[in-house]
Amino acid sequence: MARLPRLVIPNQPHHLIQRGVDRQAIFRETEDYVNFLGRLRDAAKQFKVAIHAYVLMSNHVHLLATPSDAEGLAKMMQWVGRYYVPYFNQKYGRVGTLWQGRYRATAIDSEPYFMLCSCYIDQNPVRAGIVANPGEYQWSSYLHHVGAKPDPLVVDHALYWALGNTPFDREAAYKQMAEQALTPAQAGQLMEATNKGWPLGSEKFKSNLEKQGNQRVRPARRGRPFKVLPEAADPSAKHK
Repeated sequence: MARLPRLVIPNQPHHLIQRGVDRQAIFRETEDYVNFLGRLRDAAKQFKVAIHAYVLMSNHVHLLATPSDAEGLAKMMQWVGRYYVPYFNQKYGRVGTLWQGRYRATAIDSEPYFMLCSCYIDQNPVRAGIVANPGEYQWSSYLHHVGAKPDPLVVDHALYWALGNTPFDREAAYKQMAEQALTPAQAGQLMEATNKGWPLGSEKFKSNLEKQGNQRVRPARRGRPFKVLPEAADPSAKHK
């Protein structure tokens, strides 16, 4: 099956996942996480991509990001890989690609799904059983969102600012949301959309994206159109 072109909508949040090849580690030591974050920060600034949430797990990365143009996400990820992969390979005496194919991404309907996606990302270490609560994990945007540690990589989205009139209100509101685990249905919906590249949002949102991007943004119906046989249409036909 031909690979669908990735749909990237300027000024719209996107959820991205980049996995290590064969689920192998892409971070082994503190220095690796620091190096990757530095590359990501430089690339995001260079290609005008706003990073709203992130988590670096041992073998994959999640990002919630808004590009300013249709090429920004791809250029950012390519730039990070161009510098981080050689660093990692040289350090650990390996060769070849570090990534499991191209990164996965999906456009997110902001109003209903932005905060849900942000919390999903910050909750990743808890779901993986690495920590008991997201504040114990240092390689995510959670500490920034709850005011414990400002992060120069993170650009706060308007919906985050809408959580409260003061920093304390916003941080408390986010902490409360992030401490509530997503339901299996919510997590499954988000991951399915990202893995398959289909936008996550309402039918109106998807229809607008189809017009804006001039391409299909949802799965085609399987099988051939159902045909009504003459006899089925007129039960008496077989007796005529």
